[in-house]
Amino acid sequence: MKNFYIFLGIFFSIAITRFVPHPPNFTSLIALSFYVPAFFGLRSLPIVLASFAVTDLFIGLHSTVFFTWGSVLVIGLLSKYLSKTFVSRIIGSIIGALMFYLITNYGVWFLGMYPSNLSGLIQSYIMGIPFFGYSLISTLIFGLFIEAIFKIIRFKSSLIS
Repeated sequence: MKNFYIFLGIFFSIAITRFVPHPPNFTSLIALSFYVPAFFGLRSLPIVLASFAVTDLFIGLHSTVFFTWGSVLVIGLLSKYLSKTFVSRIIGSIIGALMFYLITNYGVWFLGMYPSNLSGLIQSYIMGIPFFGYSLISTLIFGLFIEAIFKIIRFKSSLIS
């Protein structure tokens, strides 16, 4: 039952930031993709992927969906190595935003939205820079928010113990 509540919390956290009006790529997705497996282990990664997939069904599936879902998987796996300290988690979430940018913009290029040459790949990455900025800022904001929530929970549980 506890896992079900965790799933609901993750789902609603992702859904709220994806459904309410927001700047492009300004969502909790990357932060949650990193922090959920960092705090709950890699076994929680399917919950993040399922939440993302369900919200995509409502928002609309797109041709780069496997690159975005793939980046969520990569970010979650990355969290295994950068989850020990506050600083490593912040660095990990920033790397996660960078991985999302690199993987999804590669997908846009690979699927033919830009010329199939090095110039097209570079153009895809250049055109994605504004989206990367929003992703990076939102990842830092949501990451710090998640860090604060977990500090509060740990503090309250230490008072109860």
